[in-house]
Amino acid sequence: MLQSFGTLPFGWLAFALIAAASCFAFLLGRGRAEAFLTSGVQLRARPNAHGYYLAMWSAVPAAVVLLVQGVFGVDVTLSLLRGDLPDGFLALPDAEVEQYLDRVMAAAKSDSTRYAEDALFSAVADRYLELRGWVKAGALCLAGLGGAAVATLAARRIGPSLNARTEIESGIQAALFLCAAIAIATTAGIVLSLLYESLRFFSEVGVFSFLFGLNWNAQTGADFGALPLFYGTLMISFVAMCVAAPVGLFSAIYLAEYASERTRGAVKPALEVLAGIPTVVFGFFALLAVAPLVRSFAQAINGLPFVPDTLLAAQPTSALAAGLVMGIMIIPFVSSLSDDVIRAVPDTLRDGAYAVGATQAETIRGVVLPAALPGVTAALLLAVSRAIGETMIVVMAAGQRAQITADPTSDLTTITVQIVALLTGDTEFDSAKTLSAFALGLMLFLVTLGFNLIALRVVQAYREKYD
Repeated sequence: MLQSFGTLPFGWLAFALIAAASCFAFLLGRGRAEAFLTSGVQLRARPNAHGYYLAMWSAVPAAVVLLVQGVFGVDVTLSLLRGDLPDGFLALPDAEVEQYLDRVMAAAKSDSTRYAEDALFSAVADRYLELRGWVKAGALCLAGLGGAAVATLAARRIGPSLNARTEIESGIQAALFLCAAIAIATTAGIVLSLLYESLRFFSEVGVFSFLFGLNWNAQTGADFGALPLFYGTLMISFVAMCVAAPVGLFSAIYLAEYASERTRGAVKPALEVLAGIPTVVFGFFALLAVAPLVRSFAQAINGLPFVPDTLLAAQPTSALAAGLVMGIMIIPFVSSLSDDVIRAVPDTLRDGAYAVGATQAETIRGVVLPAALPGVTAALLLAVSRAIGETMIVVMAAGQRAQITADPTSDLTTITVQIVALLTGDTEFDSAKTLSAFALGLMLFLVTLGFNLIALRVVQAYREKYD
């Protein structure tokens, strides 16, 4: 039975337990509060508030126990399983034992008939399921007992002196603070992990040679000059912004100032659909449709009289193709945000401009856009950050050659593409090859952070307050 219990989805079991305990505690708390009211004792909150108060205290400890089990339950199970392995496994290297246990877990989660031919493997897998069931059952029992114990203690507080509504609000504030703390801790963890691995890389490769080196050949561990990667990233992002900035901004001006409500209701959702298209679809479009057109155009330029045949590279994949499609992809980031900012400009400014004889175009150029400049700048910098971090379109349509060239029809690579290439397949996290991916990630993080700081600075410097 425990083997079958070990295969059950623990998340649903935990949710059912917490929901049942919360419902029971709610009814108990409300009933206790109603009993006080029936006896003539006045309370500082309604009976339902006391029910929610008791439900909160029953759910919190149970959720903590189940969360700990969800995070560490597999590790505890494997630790118990190691103690039950035959003595022959103790002589094996730790790496082989880890691989064997990984196979056991994979087989245990799938059909048991796959490992029926090996008696020892089958016995170990069955023991894993049994131990996993014990751990799950123990966590559920501990969560139930903990929730019941804490709810019992909380129920004793229900009385005239307890303001249940205030307690509930304090619990909600604590939950909101915990969510904010998790977000901050996640960001700090990402930064610290990148920084730690990057420092390990820079202990083997000089910072100057990494930032300003012209040769990148990290796959062989020979050259780690990342300047061609920075160049390729900025060039493709520049092409993308040449498409997204004017198209997105002019679309926003049209939708906010010229279009009727009917036209706006049809055009704006159509533009925002672009934001929901998977990037791999844009990659296919860039590879199959745009890249051949770019190559044909480059070949036509090379075929003109008095133009050298090798003026443009005309590669099957090119930075121009990737940049054009990437620009189409990030148009909604510019148009939607800019539209909201332009519409937020008070109508009194427009009326004042019209009152002194300005036309609509002059009002937009001289009044509306300057007032909306901080928001528009923030939208453009957000789009730049999105373009710098794009991977799939570049992988499929830009190529993977690290070089510095002014020819947009040649193939280039970017930081994100190289990170994917370095961390794909078997990796050794003690080699400079793999550690270089973390150094690239740190540089990408710093660049994106810089753009965000610039956006905040622009908003703070040019923000205007209106009555």
